[in-house]
Amino acid sequence: MISAAMPKILVGISVSMLIVAAVFGVLNSVRVKGLHLDLANAIAARDAAGHGRMAQAKEFKSRQTKIPGTSAKSADAESKAAKVEADLAKVQKEKADLQTRLGEPGGDRFVAKTCREVGSKPAEANPGAPSTVELQAELDDARRQRDGAEREKVFLSETIRKAQERSTQLEEEKKRRAAAGKTGVRGAVLAVNQAYNFVVLSLGGRQGVEPNSEMLVVRDGTLIGKIRISSVEPATAIGDIVTSSLARGVRVQPGDIVIYAGTNS
Repeated sequence: MISAAMPKILVGISVSMLIVAAVFGVLNSVRVKGLHLDLANAIAARDAAGHGRMAQAKEFKSRQTKIPGTSAKSADAESKAAKVEADLAKVQKEKADLQTRLGEPGGDRFVAKTCREVGSKPAEANPGAPSTVELQAELDDARRQRDGAEREKVFLSETIRKAQERSTQLEEEKKRRAAAGKTGVRGAVLAVNQAYNFVVLSLGGRQGVEPNSEMLVVRDGTLIGKIRISSVEPATAIGDIVTSSLARGVRVQPGDIVIYAGTNS
């Protein structure tokens, strides 16, 4: 009877083992899909950040090219204002000279003589020259242009300064994220060679894994050991199992989760 029941028992055990293997296979498949999804999201976030930095760099260069033109505009306005001020001073001096001569003895005779020379009424000291009012208006306009150019120059300088600070902050944030992003990156054990005590992992250089770095091996949320990376490929890595980190009777298996723990100097 025992001999007759043995095949049935063996078949039952085989079926149970096949069911358990199928369950583990499904779980591993779900984990691998989740890892692929996390990787795709990380790549998309990295590309978006790269496009943002390129747009800011382009805007920064565009603003820098405006500064020379603004400086030239400001210098031209200052030169124009100086010329107008000189002309105005000249006219005011001529006016003062005429008033002085009119106030001196014989001033009436000087006016009468001037009237006879030009016709019937006194002429201006410099015929055809702009009047004092016109010169003053031109001077005010030149000053307004100069002030406007100065304000624009200050505005552009301040904008560029802020853009530089923002660019520096983004670079620092990028470095911080790169440093923090490596630690905690997750992968899985693809294959185990018990004879030579090494494993093949599902993450590599693209995820920031480096030679001589350590990976924590986790199974069902429990730390079971460590792996030290020996070689790195773009999408995979090979690591040696740190046997001293394993508990007695525990072995690393395909499907175990690995977490990047950093680089040992």
